[in-house]
Amino acid sequence: MELRVRGDRAVLTRGDSDTVREVAPEQLPLGPDLAAALHEWARVAAAMRKAATGQSAALTDQGQDAVGVVSRRGRQLAGRVATEMRMTVQYRDPVTEMATVVVPSPDDGRRRGPRHSRGYDRGLFQRSPGEPTPWATGLTVSALMMIVVAVGMLGLVSTLERATQGWIAFAAAAIVSGGLLPSLWLGRRVPIVRWVCFGAAAGLAVSWLGALFVLL
Repeated sequence: MELRVRGDRAVLTRGDSDTVREVAPEQLPLGPDLAAALHEWARVAAAMRKAATGQSAALTDQGQDAVGVVSRRGRQLAGRVATEMRMTVQYRDPVTEMATVVVPSPDDGRRRGPRHSRGYDRGLFQRSPGEPTPWATGLTVSALMMIVVAVGMLGLVSTLERATQGWIAFAAAAIVSGGLLPSLWLGRRVPIVRWVCFGAAAGLAVSWLGALFVLL
C-alpha cells in the first residue's frame, strides 16, 4: 500500500505496477479523524508543490523548512495508517517524490489492531512484564466482594420469601445471577478486575446454597 497525493486529495494505492487501484482514506477502516487529517495534509502538500514548481530559482530557507514540515507530517500520517491497517505503507513525498517505507508501530499494532476488528483496549489493565501477582491484595478484594454479594443475595431472597412467595424469590435470584454472569465471564482474565469477578462469583455460589436452604 502506498500513500500519495492526487490533485489535492490523499489516496492510497494497492496492487502492482500493472493493476494499481486507488482508494480514498474514508473507504478504509481508518476512522473519520485520520481520513480528514490525510486530506488536510494533501491540500497543504499540493499547494507547496505548486509553489515549488512555479519558482525557477531554488526555494528559500523558509520554503525548505515548510517542505520539511509537510514531509514530516506525511510520514507521521503514513505511520498512523500503517498502524491502523497493520501493514507496511510506502510514503511518497508529494514535493520531492522520494519514497519511504513506513512500518506499523509494534506496540500499537499489537494492542490496537485494525479499527474494524478492535475490541476494548486492554492496555489499561495490562501488567508490566515480570510484575508479581498480588495474591494478598487480590484475595482480600475477592473475599470482601464475596461477602458483599452473598449478604446482598441472601437478603434479597429472604425478604422476598417472607413478603411474597418462594418462587418469586427464586426467580429474582435467578434474574440477578443471570445479569451478573456475562460481566463476570468477560472480566475473568483482566488483571485487577478479575479479583472482583472471582469474589462475586464465589459470593453467588454461596448465596445460592443459602437460598436453597431458605426456600426449601
